[in-house]
Amino acid sequence: MSDEAKWYVVHTYSGYENKVASNLEKTVENRHLSDLIQQIFVPTEKVTEIKDEKKREVERKIFPGYVLIKMILTDESWYVVRNIRGCTGFVGPSSKPLPLTDEEVARLGVEKKEVEVSYGVGDSVKIIGGPLEGFVGIVKSVDKEKDRACVTVSMFGRETPVELELNQAEAVE
Repeated sequence: MSDEAKWYVVHTYSGYENKVASNLEKTVENRHLSDLIQQIFVPTEKVTEIKDEKKREVERKIFPGYVLIKMILTDESWYVVRNIRGCTGFVGPSSKPLPLTDEEVARLGVEKKEVEVSYGVGDSVKIIGGPLEGFVGIVKSVDKEKDRACVTVSMFGRETPVELELNQAEAVE
């Protein structure tokens, strides 16, 4: 068994995701298992609901009935997770835990990768990825949280704002 933590998905009774996550966090704390079970995550998104002609922001689960857990798989960690009340088992063939691939983890946005950028607002950058590769523009904004930069590019004699991922541009020396 590998001693590197990987992301696993557990299935829960519908509506028990937060309960399973909080019970698991308490168990990890009480049994001092934070080296084995490192992160517990219930993916949610903010959506605007209109009910009785009133708009309100609500947090909705992206994957109802599932909890993501970053852990080192051992007999002990498997047993602890498997026996949390409300947990029905790991996702995988014949309930054998199958870790998420790096691509799946990246797509889910579970882990925030700290992106180092060599440019800031007002700097000239060359676009090095995407459909506008090769264009040069001026950085208008940088949002590290969302991994986005807004760059103004001159196209057809007009200044056009373009939104890019941070790694799609590099500073022009």
